[in-house]
Amino acid sequence: MSEYRGCELPEDLFYDLDYIWVRPEEDGLWTIGLTDPSQTMAGKIQYVWIKEAGVRRQRKKPLARIESGKWAGGIPAPCDGVIVERNELVLARPGLINIDPYHDAWLVRWKPDDPKAITELATGAEAQKALAAWIDKYGVQCMRCQE
Repeated sequence: MSEYRGCELPEDLFYDLDYIWVRPEEDGLWTIGLTDPSQTMAGKIQYVWIKEAGVRRQRKKPLARIESGKWAGGIPAPCDGVIVERNELVLARPGLINIDPYHDAWLVRWKPDDPKAITELATGAEAQKALAAWIDKYGVQCMRCQE
Protein backbone atom coordinates (compact mmCIF):
# COMPACT_ATOMS: atom_id res chain seq x y z
CA MET A 1 0.00 0.00 0.00
CA SER A 2 1.30 3.42 -0.91
CA GLU A 3 1.39 6.25 1.62
CA TYR A 4 1.74 9.98 1.12
CA ARG A 5 1.84 12.53 3.98
CA GLY A 6 0.44 9.87 6.29
CA CYS A 7 -2.44 9.05 3.92
CA GLU A 8 -2.94 5.44 2.93
CA LEU A 9 -3.53 5.15 -0.83
CA PRO A 10 -4.03 1.50 -1.85
CA GLU A 11 -2.78 0.95 -5.41
CA ASP A 12 -5.36 -1.75 -6.17
CA LEU A 13 -8.38 0.57 -5.83
CA PHE A 14 -10.04 2.95 -8.27
CA TYR A 15 -10.61 6.59 -7.27
CA ASP A 16 -12.83 9.48 -8.30
CA LEU A 17 -9.87 11.69 -7.22
CA ASP A 18 -12.05 13.68 -4.88
CA TYR A 19 -13.89 11.69 -2.20
CA ILE A 20 -14.31 8.01 -2.94
CA TRP A 21 -12.54 4.76 -3.61
CA VAL A 22 -14.06 1.85 -5.56
CA ARG A 23 -13.14 -1.84 -5.37
CA PRO A 24 -14.66 -4.07 -8.09
CA GLU A 25 -15.64 -7.43 -6.58
CA GLU A 26 -15.71 -10.86 -8.23
CA ASP A 27 -19.53 -10.91 -8.19
CA GLY A 28 -19.66 -7.82 -10.43
CA LEU A 29 -20.60 -5.44 -7.62
CA TRP A 30 -18.43 -2.54 -6.50
CA THR A 31 -17.62 -1.70 -2.90
CA ILE A 32 -17.44 2.08 -2.37
CA GLY A 33 -15.98 4.03 0.53
CA LEU A 34 -14.42 7.32 1.56
CA THR A 35 -10.69 7.82 0.97
CA ASP A 36 -8.22 8.36 3.78
CA PRO A 37 -7.44 11.95 2.69
CA SER A 38 -11.13 12.87 2.48
CA GLN A 39 -11.98 11.36 5.89
CA THR A 40 -9.07 13.29 7.40
CA MET A 41 -10.12 16.53 5.76
CA ALA A 42 -13.70 16.07 6.98
CA GLY A 43 -12.64 15.59 10.59
CA LYS A 44 -14.28 13.30 13.12
CA ILE A 45 -17.35 11.86 11.41
CA GLN A 46 -20.42 12.25 13.62
CA TYR A 47 -23.28 11.24 11.33
CA VAL A 48 -23.68 9.05 8.24
CA TRP A 49 -26.83 8.69 6.19
CA ILE A 50 -26.88 6.19 3.31
CA LYS A 51 -29.70 5.69 0.84
CA GLU A 52 -31.58 2.40 1.11
CA ALA A 53 -30.72 -0.73 -0.87
CA GLY A 54 -32.57 -0.76 -4.18
CA VAL A 55 -32.25 2.98 -4.74
CA ARG A 56 -31.04 3.99 -8.20
CA ARG A 57 -28.63 6.92 -8.46
CA GLN A 58 -27.17 8.75 -11.41
CA ARG A 59 -23.49 9.57 -11.69
CA LYS A 60 -22.47 12.36 -9.26
CA LYS A 61 -25.80 12.26 -7.39
CA PRO A 62 -25.33 11.60 -3.66
CA LEU A 63 -25.59 8.03 -2.45
CA ALA A 64 -24.68 9.00 1.11
CA ARG A 65 -24.30 12.07 3.31
CA ILE A 66 -21.58 12.51 5.89
CA GLU A 67 -21.38 15.12 8.65
CA SER A 68 -18.55 16.04 10.96
CA GLY A 69 -17.95 18.97 13.26
CA LYS A 70 -16.50 20.98 10.38
CA TRP A 71 -18.01 19.55 7.18
CA ALA A 72 -21.24 18.15 5.80
CA GLY A 73 -21.80 16.94 2.30
CA GLY A 74 -22.95 14.32 -0.12
CA ILE A 75 -20.86 11.42 -1.32
CA PRO A 76 -21.32 11.09 -5.09
CA ALA A 77 -22.11 7.97 -7.08
CA PRO A 78 -19.19 7.10 -9.38
CA CYS A 79 -21.55 6.16 -12.24
CA ASP A 80 -25.21 5.32 -12.85
CA GLY A 81 -26.29 2.29 -10.84
CA VAL A 82 -28.17 0.83 -7.89
CA ILE A 83 -27.29 0.49 -4.22
CA VAL A 84 -27.38 -3.23 -3.43
CA GLU A 85 -26.33 -3.02 0.22
CA ARG A 86 -25.45 -0.31 2.68
CA ASN A 87 -23.04 -0.73 5.56
CA GLU A 88 -25.19 -0.89 8.68
CA LEU A 89 -22.07 -0.93 10.88
CA VAL A 90 -21.08 2.52 9.62
CA LEU A 91 -24.62 3.79 10.16
CA ALA A 92 -24.40 2.67 13.80
CA ARG A 93 -20.76 3.79 14.27
CA PRO A 94 -20.00 6.74 11.92
CA GLY A 95 -16.56 7.33 13.49
CA LEU A 96 -15.42 4.00 12.06
CA ILE A 97 -14.75 5.90 8.82
CA ASN A 98 -11.98 7.80 10.66
CA ILE A 99 -10.49 4.52 11.92
CA ASP A 100 -10.68 2.10 8.99
CA PRO A 101 -11.83 3.80 5.76
CA TYR A 102 -10.70 1.03 3.40
CA HIS A 103 -12.03 -2.05 5.18
CA ASP A 104 -14.78 -2.14 7.80
CA ALA A 105 -16.01 1.38 6.97
CA TRP A 106 -17.09 0.90 3.35
CA LEU A 107 -20.33 2.74 2.57
CA VAL A 108 -22.20 0.77 -0.10
CA ARG A 109 -22.11 -2.24 -2.39
CA TRP A 110 -23.01 -0.91 -5.82
CA LYS A 111 -24.30 -2.48 -9.03
CA PRO A 112 -23.10 -0.28 -11.88
CA ASP A 113 -25.36 -0.03 -14.93
CA ASP A 114 -22.24 -0.37 -17.07
CA PRO A 115 -19.28 -2.17 -15.48
CA LYS A 116 -17.01 -0.54 -18.07
CA ALA A 117 -17.60 2.77 -16.26
CA ILE A 118 -14.71 1.70 -14.02
CA THR A 119 -12.40 2.98 -16.77
CA GLU A 120 -13.58 6.54 -15.97
CA LEU A 121 -11.94 6.27 -12.55
CA ALA A 122 -8.23 6.56 -11.86
CA THR A 123 -6.07 3.70 -10.62
CA GLY A 124 -2.42 2.72 -10.28
CA ALA A 125 0.35 5.28 -10.81
CA GLU A 126 -2.07 7.80 -12.34
CA ALA A 127 -4.26 7.74 -9.23
CA GLN A 128 -1.29 7.91 -6.85
CA LYS A 129 0.05 11.02 -8.59
CA ALA A 130 -3.37 12.72 -8.73
CA LEU A 131 -4.17 11.89 -5.09
CA ALA A 132 -0.80 13.26 -3.97
CA ALA A 133 -1.60 16.49 -5.86
CA TRP A 134 -5.03 16.63 -4.12
CA ILE A 135 -3.37 16.12 -0.74
CA ASP A 136 -0.85 18.90 -1.48
CA LYS A 137 -3.56 21.25 -2.79
CA TYR A 138 -5.53 20.99 0.46
CA GLY A 139 -2.52 20.65 2.77
CA VAL A 140 -3.74 17.34 4.20
CA GLN A 141 -1.66 15.37 6.70
CA CYS A 142 -3.62 12.17 7.34
CA MET A 143 -4.36 10.90 10.81
CA ARG A 144 -6.54 8.10 12.06
CA CYS A 145 -8.79 8.31 15.10
CA GLN A 146 -8.74 5.65 17.77
CA GLU A 147 -11.76 3.87 19.27
